[in-house]
Amino acid sequence: MANGEKEVLGEEVPAAVAEAKEEEEEEEEEKWLNHYSSSQQILLVGEGDFSFSLCLAKAFGSAFNIVASSLDSYDALISKYKQAKSNLENLERLGASLLHGVDATKMKFHPDLRMRRFDRIVFNFPHAGFHGKEDGLQLVMMHRTLVYGFLRNARCLLRPSGEIHVNHKTTAPFNHWNIPELASMNSLTIIECVDFRIEDFPGYSNKRGAGLRCDEPFPLGKSSTFKLIVSPTAAKISEAGRHHQNSAAGRSQNLQIIPMHNRQNQQLPLSSSAFHGGIPLHHEMNTRNECNRIFGEYLNHAMQTFGRTDFDLVRSVHEALALGFLRYMATDHGRSPSGYINILEELHKFTILRRQWLQSMLSNL
Repeated sequence: MANGEKEVLGEEVPAAVAEAKEEEEEEEEEKWLNHYSSSQQILLVGEGDFSFSLCLAKAFGSAFNIVASSLDSYDALISKYKQAKSNLENLERLGASLLHGVDATKMKFHPDLRMRRFDRIVFNFPHAGFHGKEDGLQLVMMHRTLVYGFLRNARCLLRPSGEIHVNHKTTAPFNHWNIPELASMNSLTIIECVDFRIEDFPGYSNKRGAGLRCDEPFPLGKSSTFKLIVSPTAAKISEAGRHHQNSAAGRSQNLQIIPMHNRQNQQLPLSSSAFHGGIPLHHEMNTRNECNRIFGEYLNHAMQTFGRTDFDLVRSVHEALALGFLRYMATDHGRSPSGYINILEELHKFTILRRQWLQSMLSNL
């Protein structure tokens, strides 16, 4: 009898161990929701009512791999969004790390983030606030400055194979933010751009985030997920450009193109030879002024695209003005936007000279 019991126990014990191991493996099984998995370390930036974070946590069955942050304080969140308190409590219960008062443009210095690295960093529909019409130049530049600062910080918090995801509306005027350009300015490259469908994220509710209707959703329309990675090629090109400029004799320090103190996109000044003698010699020194620092890239581009029938001149000018304002304001945070008008007046003079050169070229055809 005793031997029989031992035999039965001998059969049951391994079976119980195997069953426990199987349950453990099921618990550790990687779970996915679209682009995100439970095995990734995920940082969510600029969360509204934290419904996107909770959506991921529920899909994964836990939130130990999630750090969710917002610019708002805890009290502001509870005041603005009726579901925020419940969402935060559920996230905390599932193991998420919750951070409040996190500025996306300075987050690499945050004490809870500066030593961490992530597989995915996600910013859903970044927005600098409602300060006028969405197609207004000043507001477009505020949005671009926000995204630029976010990307500059996020790339420092990525793991080697990590990705930055920006969900963004892609119709006008939102396409004027030019996410690809902002990525390039931060040595990032887009590896994929896919349609964003809110129904793919059950429970997620996008929010306006400001004003009396802060808790209401805004129309998404056509939106995309921009997936960005650090580009070694872009970094090498930027480094080569910096080396070239540092070795240029007589190069003035205040001629750097430094959006948010970043020197990766410095441009060499245009020389008068770029206009093939079309600009009088006494204008040569003007190529080393701030107007050229800001718009030199645009002037070169205009020369390169002269004669193209498929060239969208209106869009090119719009983007040049928007990027110029960003560069102007980023050099010194104490600057007044009114000073930008003086730069535009100087650009106008450059434009007149360029037109005279083009007319001269045409007359010789």
